Amino acid sequence: MSSISILLRTVNENVNVFKMKLNYSEPKIFTGGVNISLWSNLNRLEQKEALKKQWFVYFSFRDPKTGKLKRQPHIKAGANKFKTKSNRLSFLKTIQRNLLLLLEAGFNPYQDNSALKKEFFRTEPTEDSKKAVVDLKESINLVKVMTVIQALKFGLELKVKLMNKNSYVGYQSKIKRFEKWLIERKLGKEPITVISKKLVNEYLNDILKTSSARNRNNTRTDIGSLFQVLEDNEIISHNFVRKINVLKSTPIRNKTYTPKLQKDIYNYLEKTDPLLLLFVKFVSYNFLRPVEVCRLRIEDVDIEDKKIYVRAKNKPVKIKIIPDILIEALPDLSQFEKKHFLFTSEKIGGEWEATETNKRGYFTKRFKKVKDYLGLGTEYGLYSFRHTFITRLYRQLRNSSSPFEAKSRLMVITGHSKIEALEKYLRDVDAELPEDYSKLLKEH
Repeated sequence: MSSISILLRTVNENVNVFKMKLNYSEPKIFTGGVNISLWSNLNRLEQKEALKKQWFVYFSFRDPKTGKLKRQPHIKAGANKFKTKSNRLSFLKTIQRNLLLLLEAGFNPYQDNSALKKEFFRTEPTEDSKKAVVDLKESINLVKVMTVIQALKFGLELKVKLMNKNSYVGYQSKIKRFEKWLIERKLGKEPITVISKKLVNEYLNDILKTSSARNRNNTRTDIGSLFQVLEDNEIISHNFVRKINVLKSTPIRNKTYTPKLQKDIYNYLEKTDPLLLLFVKFVSYNFLRPVEVCRLRIEDVDIEDKKIYVRAKNKPVKIKIIPDILIEALPDLSQFEKKHFLFTSEKIGGEWEATETNKRGYFTKRFKKVKDYLGLGTEYGLYSFRHTFITRLYRQLRNSSSPFEAKSRLMVITGHSKIEALEKYLRDVDAELPEDYSKLLKEH
């Protein structure tokens, strides 16, 4: 007995295949945009190009809300791993055949199909029918559509393995807020295919109304990143979030300190908070970001060799020199535990059970006391010291060097990997200023 006969006998005998108004379209195979019957007429290059494209089975099912046929997620099932036309087509035909049987049996991607599974597999398959039944079981799993909650959970479970722990906290928070918004609209248990470009845009507009264009753009990026995971795992057919426009936003820039203001801050901290002053000096003299200072451990600071080992986010450890001006400010670290953090909330050297984000936030709040004392606004912060001293160093280098030479030397010190990135940074902080041009304005 043939496999197809065995399959048809396995399917519920009471299936009515002659409905007047079918709830589905017959599954079809997309073969890279070429007519498969004319395959032999294609030259080798045309065949190769066709095989580079994604082949899949596609079908439509009647949406219970609109009553109209709606295209369902494409079913690839690993078909594109096959590198020849015959193997790929044979695989997809099996999926196509089994999917049609499922649809005729009453499969509905908008409903729970567990009862249908039991009906199909209520008896143990014989040796002759085992492979055919296994193929049919796989097809049921392939066309099963995850709910919104299931899909978002699946995406987060993969992203947590791929992201820096510190970055994942903020990422998860944005996705969870999106999930809550969907649940409030009673979409949590709907198929993931219910989420459309229009729906995501509606959510992003809500974010824009309550926060800023920058936060809206960051939320778009994070949702798009998760939907890319869903597309890569064939849970959705395509990532439409990438087609949503990025809005123009004006970034908030930390202002550089004037020489007098910087000295006033140093003098105030020397009297009131020496620990915070040393933290600031790491930002100022080694041009570290505040979060990078928070990551430093005792073992990362080699005073004898004048080297510091910086753990940057998602990058290998960077080695930088420690200038003498910073070494002179450091205490003797030889008696401290090597694995202890260099900075804690109370002292130099110790354990500190907190996330990097919370540590950075702690020192930011601690520095606010200084800002309040000196009457400084939100445009000033810990990051301002990095801008201030990079600007100061660049202008000193420019006194005796060409712009290119100055930037080349500065790159090695600041740790910028590309000259273009450094040039953009210098433009952003207005490090390059012209000489006095008054004489050019005078009338002759």
